[in-house]
Amino acid sequence: MDPGTDDRRSRTRAPASHAGGLGTTKLNPFGDLNTLQHLSARLARNLRGLFEPLLKREVRAWAEPLVVQRFADYRSERPEGLTAWLPLTMAAPDSVSAPANALCVIDGRFALEMLDLFYGGTGGTPVEMPAEFSGAAEALIGRVGGMICRQLGTAWEPLTRIDFAPTRVELNPAMLPVDSDDAVVVTRFGLASGNLPPVFLDIVYPVPSLKPHGATLMGKVLDKAEADPVWRNGLTRSVMTVKFPVRSVLAEPVVPIELLMSLKPGDIIPITIAPDVPVVVGNHRLGCGTVGTSNGFAAIKLTSLAHIDEGSFS
Repeated sequence: MDPGTDDRRSRTRAPASHAGGLGTTKLNPFGDLNTLQHLSARLARNLRGLFEPLLKREVRAWAEPLVVQRFADYRSERPEGLTAWLPLTMAAPDSVSAPANALCVIDGRFALEMLDLFYGGTGGTPVEMPAEFSGAAEALIGRVGGMICRQLGTAWEPLTRIDFAPTRVELNPAMLPVDSDDAVVVTRFGLASGNLPPVFLDIVYPVPSLKPHGATLMGKVLDKAEADPVWRNGLTRSVMTVKFPVRSVLAEPVVPIELLMSLKPGDIIPITIAPDVPVVVGNHRLGCGTVGTSNGFAAIKLTSLAHIDEGSFS
């Protein structure tokens, strides 16, 4: 949900399409990055449902315009104080190469607010921020990072399959798997509730990590495209010709093993056919029916239908 303009950062951030003004033509090799902005908007919608249970209140979530800059410049623009730098791995399921890296950057005060709420508090944070996170805070940040990673995978799914996974929280950005001179794409997400000031978290993609997906990033993502009528009608006709085995169990007699061992050709095993016999399609019960004939063939007349779960036939 897009908030009002008051929720936005007071200092306007240069969008990715203006990256040429940063003094180099090599920072952004992906064009206007509209596709990545589109995926960020998808992620923002999912972040709302993720953070509302954690913050125990309604949340507005949105994606700010992308920025492409050197990682050193991004670090210098970050406010001073405790920050959770959470490296994320980006692994394509079918790739044999080493996973790429991304970063989830969470403000330390916001992390401590979530920690206090998690343990039943009111979201209070210390007046004087500590120099490092406690073990409980690091565990919570890792848990939140895992939840964000699942939503990242969902957001990227229309474009390509990527498995995101959090690693260990770092306090010193110099220890991160990103060089200071690397160009990075900064995707920033705002979270606001009521009249409270918004908080922001960043997902930072090093440009080298995105290069394997450059062709798809410069394409277009259709989030809710209407199905082509000709294709849809053809699919419907094809589905209607799919065949399922239909069977019925008329009787299930039970005899002792002594009788089974003494059976010979010509012997008769008596059976009793119930008034209603089950009718099964595939491995699912369709309903019940009575045994009879139709046009000279044995047949079953359906007398009742079971509830059919369409998903069980997929």
